[in-house]
Amino acid sequence: MTTRSAPRDTALFWPALLVGLALMIGLTADPRLLTDAGGHADHLAATLAGWAMAAGIVRGVGFVPQHRVPRWLLSGWACALAGALTVLRLAIIGA
Repeated sequence: MTTRSAPRDTALFWPALLVGLALMIGLTADPRLLTDAGGHADHLAATLAGWAMAAGIVRGVGFVPQHRVPRWLLSGWACALAGALTVLRLAIIGA
């Protein structure tokens, strides 16, 4: 018989949830936010924004994966990192 540790805190994490929802609504309403100056899709920026959105929503609703790698990839810190990298990428291609 195996014993499991007590579940982690599964309360809503509002900062991450709000970022995830804002990205979901904003990018659905205006996908041109992830294009370069020539109007071409920036796939790296879209990937980073998708990661930030997924991490924000997953962590925001209170789900915390058991395994270490998904737990980090879907954490609030990962949401912040991916969001910052998205903004940096868009600032670089917009220059």
